[in-house]
Amino acid sequence: MKYESILKTGESAVRRAAIDCLARREHSFYELKLKLLTKFPHLKPDPIHKVVHLLRMENLQNDERFVESYSKYRKGLGFGYRHIRHALRLKMVENLKINKYLVSDDPEWVELAINVIRKKRGERGSLGMNSLERSKIIRFMEGRGFFISQINQAIDFVIEP
Repeated sequence: MKYESILKTGESAVRRAAIDCLARREHSFYELKLKLLTKFPHLKPDPIHKVVHLLRMENLQNDERFVESYSKYRKGLGFGYRHIRHALRLKMVENLKINKYLVSDDPEWVELAINVIRKKRGERGSLGMNSLERSKIIRFMEGRGFFISQINQAIDFVIEP
């Protein structure tokens, strides 16, 4: 009987901690579970999984909301489709949920790439670009998760003949 009351107390503490995390920002199911396992190493994984699952059932934790929020945030920082998709997969979000909010051929990616290149080039704006600078920008943008076709379109738009 005493063990059950400790377990219930543990679950309520886990629930409070989970709600605190979710109040700050959205978390994926996996990410929230991992964070709680780290915070409560003395508890077995089952009660933590149970709490996170209940939060999902109550719609306090929602992977679709997380994908929407996370992708919007990362786009705002100038990251491309491949980078955002990879990060979401590392957070164990299902492909179906990712595909609902991220589309690889959305014209928005080219617009975002244009803005990133303009910011990167600063005051040089639409001035010409030599091959060394072009290759540096291409490598930078690929590291940011943009496709080469999007990068070339953006460079062509920024560098007006």
